[in-house]
Amino acid sequence: MREMLPNPAILPEEAALVRIGAQATGKEDAIRQVGQMLVAAGCVAPGYEDSMVRREGVANTFLGGGAQSGVAIPHGLGEDKGLVRRDGIAVLQLRDGVEWNPGQTAHLVVGIAANSDSHIAILRRLTRLIQDEARLAALVASDDPHAIARALGEDGATAPAAAPLDDLAHAATWTVDYPAGLHARPASAWMEAARAAPAALRVRHGADSADPRSLVSLLQLGLKCGDTITISADGAQGRAAVEQFLAAARRLTAREQEDAARAAAKRAAAADTGGRGWQPQGTLAMLPGVAASPGLAIGTIHVVAAAELAVPDEPVDLGRGGAMLDEALRRTRAQMTALIDDTTRRLGAGDAAIFKAQADLLDDTDLITLTCQLMVEGHGVAWSWHQAVSRIAGQLSALGNPVLAARAADLHDVGRRVLAAIDPALATGSIDSLPESADGTPCVLVAADLSPSDTATLDPAKVAGIATALGGPTSHSAILARTLGLPSVVALGNDLLALKAGAKVIVDGDAGRVWLDPGEADLASAQAWIDRIAARRKAQEAERSRPAITTDGHQVAIAANVNRPDSVPFALAEGAEGVGLMRTEFLFLERGDTPGEDEQEAIYRAMIEALGNKPLIVRALDIGGDKQVPHLDLPKEENPFLGVRGARLLLRRPDLLDPQLRALYRAARHGGDLSIMFPMITSAWELQRLRARCEEIRVELDAPAVPIGIMIEVPAAAVQAAALAEHADFFSIGTNDLTQYTLAIDRQNPDLAAEADSLHPAVLRLIALTVEGAKTHDRWVGVCGGLAGDPFGAALLTGLGVTELSMTPRDIPAVKARLRGASLADLQDLARRALAQPGAAEVRALDHAALDGGAA
Repeated sequence: MREMLPNPAILPEEAALVRIGAQATGKEDAIRQVGQMLVAAGCVAPGYEDSMVRREGVANTFLGGGAQSGVAIPHGLGEDKGLVRRDGIAVLQLRDGVEWNPGQTAHLVVGIAANSDSHIAILRRLTRLIQDEARLAALVASDDPHAIARALGEDGATAPAAAPLDDLAHAATWTVDYPAGLHARPASAWMEAARAAPAALRVRHGADSADPRSLVSLLQLGLKCGDTITISADGAQGRAAVEQFLAAARRLTAREQEDAARAAAKRAAAADTGGRGWQPQGTLAMLPGVAASPGLAIGTIHVVAAAELAVPDEPVDLGRGGAMLDEALRRTRAQMTALIDDTTRRLGAGDAAIFKAQADLLDDTDLITLTCQLMVEGHGVAWSWHQAVSRIAGQLSALGNPVLAARAADLHDVGRRVLAAIDPALATGSIDSLPESADGTPCVLVAADLSPSDTATLDPAKVAGIATALGGPTSHSAILARTLGLPSVVALGNDLLALKAGAKVIVDGDAGRVWLDPGEADLASAQAWIDRIAARRKAQEAERSRPAITTDGHQVAIAANVNRPDSVPFALAEGAEGVGLMRTEFLFLERGDTPGEDEQEAIYRAMIEALGNKPLIVRALDIGGDKQVPHLDLPKEENPFLGVRGARLLLRRPDLLDPQLRALYRAARHGGDLSIMFPMITSAWELQRLRARCEEIRVELDAPAVPIGIMIEVPAAAVQAAALAEHADFFSIGTNDLTQYTLAIDRQNPDLAAEADSLHPAVLRLIALTVEGAKTHDRWVGVCGGLAGDPFGAALLTGLGVTELSMTPRDIPAVKARLRGASLADLQDLARRALAQPGAAEVRALDHAALDGGAA
């Protein structure tokens, strides 16, 4: 059946030809059929079908799709555009499919005729459509040619300027009340809400509109606090979609206002350095900028030249190119997952949400669509990706909004990660090896800008401070500079780049100034100021180093959750008495291949050496659930949280278990206080098998015995703790997972996250059961989940009988202070009262009562 369908929503001047249930003897036959349809419709002159066949001999036009929903887009050669009379497309639906190339089967063949760039609109829709396999498969099976025409006519991926300005049938207005406007974090939440909505939505501000399913499209609106927007949708579910989206946007208001207030308080605290801050002794030349990271730094200038990245244009066929891009995006997502998880533990969920928004750019339809369009036009994968990133980042920078300009820098940073994944030869960092100064003092980096990746690699022992011509205080680079303790000033202008390398400067990250050519008196004054601040911090660290001993003499061991050896000094400075959890999955998540035995041993030895004689608990590889490693080729599971993860995976994959155990026992031969801990244990037989393998490897390597412990993460393990304690040397409770499994709440579900409260009495009762079961064999119990880092949670855990708490280093001082201010008897009474409460809210109320004068 063939039907001519005028559809101005596709392209204003084109008609679509759709042939349902067609048959083709092969690829060339399919190409000639759509070519003849275009000829019959008057879109092209006879002979265009020959050009389409010749084009296929030059470049593969298979676009992608699933095994039962492949899409090909044959079109003519560039030199034959003269045969095109008017723009048009023809669609051949091949339910049985036709082999396009080995391993590629086309079920929808979309022939394109265009003598301008108007066919880009079709390519944009198709590249979006192939990301929705279920819908594409439905179109392949459909008997309705209109359904296929409508799918090609939906224009959700166009840039805001091209989107229709009229609101859709169901509309509502709302005034943005986020203090910082619509920046990356809330925009990421809007995107998720739009994708979950039952109908396609449009967001309009004035004359500009955006598809809220695209992060870039939303950011390009440049919404500020006080801007009024209109959200609209069509169809039977349009009203519900608008209301659902609005509810999600409004739910963010309190958090955004709280974050703004907290940021203001942090800036005020950072500026409060005792009086009016450092001032030069005499008159000094100065460059004014914006304070980005507090502190004072003295150093010689090291100029970082902007890296010019030359990306070669090396075309490949579309099938191979699509696979290369998909694999690069998957590997980069895995790297970003590791970064997000690590940032959550070091800086908190608020800062980690920024990196999640950065990772969301990897799924942005505009970005992927533009890349695919460039590839279809005959360009290489890396070149197409680089061009797409540069164009969209340029659009964000051109909006004149400093927050969005910072997001453009993030896009460039993510873009470089993907480029390196496509071709390792394109891996770049703009910071070369730092020169050694004549007097051994660290340098001050001067640059046009620094990316987050650049900043994260800096060594504070070699870099004293940062000064950039561009950038902003809310950028990811500024956040990382604060984490590293590097004074930083941004937005200093182009005059900064004219400074001479090797000259002395003073960077004032509190006042946002760079002082030039200081004399001896000013250098001495600044150094005295730095020394006073350092002395104050040292005194604070001395307080943090005091043990957590209750008023009646009960001591609780306090450890840190640390993933890398270079993080150990900071943890110790915060008061950690060891590492209670080293997550080894980060060795796998942050790279595209599996680390070998030698490499793992070197990392474990470095951790042991960094800790000296302090204890180190290493958790064996914990992959599964929300932590997926693409290069391990694990089977896709409907519910990975209830699937093959943790110990279940290790028992099934000796290729992962054995090298890790060998590396750990080899490291143990060099001394240190090492323990091994296995995740997701649910039955005693699992632990027995793992212990047996540990012993076999230990004997083979003639290594010392080390304690073997387990994570208590599921209710089954807590309930049978006594049986498990017979075979485990210690327990460590993962309260995050234990809460998730006990309450049947996915802790990543934004609608339920607030209800996944580890203070729920059911969770506390399982912890009490664990402690009781451990006592039957005189085993100690620790907690390495989020509850350990909550001062009130730590008080409750101690009262329940937990004797070791491991947490994010920044949480240690407050937890120690809380425990030192109470008696064990009071904490035990607090725990008894908590277990008797009906819900988490009532348990938390006990904290308020304690702060108001009650026990603990």
